[in-house]
Order: sequence, then C-alpha cells, then structure tokens
Amino acid sequence: MPRKAPQLPDHPNCLNCDAELRGQYCGICGQRARGRLISLWELLQDAFGDLFEVDSRLWRTLIPLLIRPGRLTLDYLEGKRARYMPPFRMYLVLSVVFFVVAFFDPQDDLSLLFEPEPPPTPEEAAAEAAAEAEEWEEAEADINEVLEELSEEGIISADQADEAREAVDDEDDVNVRLYGDEEGGFDFKIDPETGECEFSGREDMPDWLQRRLTKERLEATCERIGADEGKTLLNLVLDNIPIALIVLLPVMALVLKVLYPLSRRYFVEHLLFFVHFHSFFFLILTLQILFSRFAGLIHLPEAIGILILVAASFYIPVYLYKAMRLVYAQGHIFTFFKYITLVSAYIVGAMVTMLGALLFALVSV
Repeated sequence: MPRKAPQLPDHPNCLNCDAELRGQYCGICGQRARGRLISLWELLQDAFGDLFEVDSRLWRTLIPLLIRPGRLTLDYLEGKRARYMPPFRMYLVLSVVFFVVAFFDPQDDLSLLFEPEPPPTPEEAAAEAAAEAEEWEEAEADINEVLEELSEEGIISADQADEAREAVDDEDDVNVRLYGDEEGGFDFKIDPETGECEFSGREDMPDWLQRRLTKERLEATCERIGADEGKTLLNLVLDNIPIALIVLLPVMALVLKVLYPLSRRYFVEHLLFFVHFHSFFFLILTLQILFSRFAGLIHLPEAIGILILVAASFYIPVYLYKAMRLVYAQGHIFTFFKYITLVSAYIVGAMVTMLGALLFALVSV
C-alpha cells in the first residue's frame, strides 16, 4: 500500500519566526506550519491536553513533587528540566488552585445565580441561639472546673486562674497585637459577631508607624469594619496572604544561604528549594481540603478521616527534612540542627508576614 505523501505547509516561511520551513513544524521555534484558523477542538486540546494526558509534564511534575521530597529541586539543579513544569509557573498554578478550593464559596461569590435562602423564623432563630448559649455554658463550666483544680493543686495561682477566666469570656473577640510585647504594645480587638473594634497602645508604636496609623485613621477603620461585620477586612487579609507568602520565599532562601555557606549554591538555587516546598505545601493542603469534603459526602467514619488528615499534616515536616537531606547531601546530625533552625525561622517569618498582611488590610479598609 503506497504511503501517503506528507502535507506541505501553507506558507514557505514560519509565521512565528519567519524561518524557512522544511516540513509541518518549524525547526527553529517548533510551531506547526499552517495558516488556517484552528478549530474549537484543537483549542480545547491546547488548554486541557496536559491535564488529561497521562504522560504530560503536569503529572510527571506533581507525582514526584508529592512523594519524592527534594527530587524536583535536585533534578532542576542538575539540568533535568524539560520533563517538568517550570517551578514558578507550578507555584502560581498550585497557589491559585489552593485559594480557590479553600476560600471560593459559590453561594457567596456567585450569589446572583442562586436564590436567597429565606430568613429563619423567630422560633428557629431563638432555638438556635438557645442551643449555642447552652453549648457555651457547658464548655465554660468545664473550663472553670479545670482552672479550679489547677488552682487548688498549686499549678497556677488564683490570679492566673482569674486571668484565664477573663480570656475565656472574651474568646469570641479577635485580639491582635501588631506591635509590642506582653507588657505593652498596640492591640487591635475585633468582635466577629458585631464587627465592632477597639484599639489601644498606639503610643507604643514606632514614630514612622504612628504617622501612618493616626488616631483618626484607626477610628475610621473601626467604623468601616463595623459597617459590614468585618467581612471587608477578612477579604483584604485573604487577598494579601498570597503576597505575604511570596515575600516569605526570598527571606527563607536567605536563611538557607546562611545555613549552608559552604554549599557553593547561589541564592536563586536556595530560592528554588522553597518554591518547590511551597508548591508541595499548597498541593498537600488542597488534597486535604478535597479529602475532607469527599469524606463528608460519602459519610466516611470520622475517625478514619481524622487519622488520614493527621498523617498528612505530619508528612509536611518530614517532607521538608527529607528534601533538605537529598538536596544538600549532609548527614542526619547536621541536617537535624539546620532543620530545627530553619523551622524556627520559618515560623517567625510566617508570623511577621501574616501580621504585615493584616496591617496592610487595616490600612486598606
């Protein structure tokens, strides 16, 4: 049976780079050599081809990212890059997927497509309020009982027990200390139910921050927070978290640079390590959320669901340790001490960047 002659290109030169064509694909840029408009099916293949092809770069990237700590980083540093998704693209895709899965609420964000639910009847509202009050009274009684036992046994003093009871009474409030220590500092307290807020200790802030957070500005911020019960503030904080995590990446890369001064690795190589680790972090959290929702749909026993989620949570620190061992190739003792230092710095850095996200949200309200 005679072989079918190959179809000649519509144009003698590539429409993308103007190189001379010798077949269906350009030898310089790789674009297919035809000038007609692509079909809708081809457009969908370009959009979702990597998602449904088993041998695509997507799956060749996500599987080792999930189960082989440090492998992507080491392969990339050794020049094995074409088989995987670009690191920063992967980071951005997984972060977007995580925030969509975690915080996107169709009933709220696409409210126009849903009919509003009828408000509860006075009887239903009263019954719900009574049930919540009863649950809180029982929990408060249990806490007070524990505090009394600790006080009687001399583990804590009577004053400490009273302070703990006051903290329990105010537990519905969100109290954030943006600057200062236990003896003094700037406190911003928000009541999630009413949206009312109050602040104190502004004089303890540094001068440059006082000039930006004036008393009048803080009072206006409290009024705007109270107007919608803090929803605008919460949305602004959530919007700032991705930026805060991006800021955290170079900070942690600098910590790695200090921890491994003899590794002869450039700063960007340490940055690549944390880009991959954060990508894994987003991936594992997304899987945890999806599993929790799926377990609720199929009515999986609660104990099994909790066990799997706890195991996944413990896997995160283990993953970081094993990734450090593989990429930096040091023994268990050196890696362990550097791991403890890195985790401590990560916790401090995460707290500072999250407080920064909250501060920017307060200024932006």
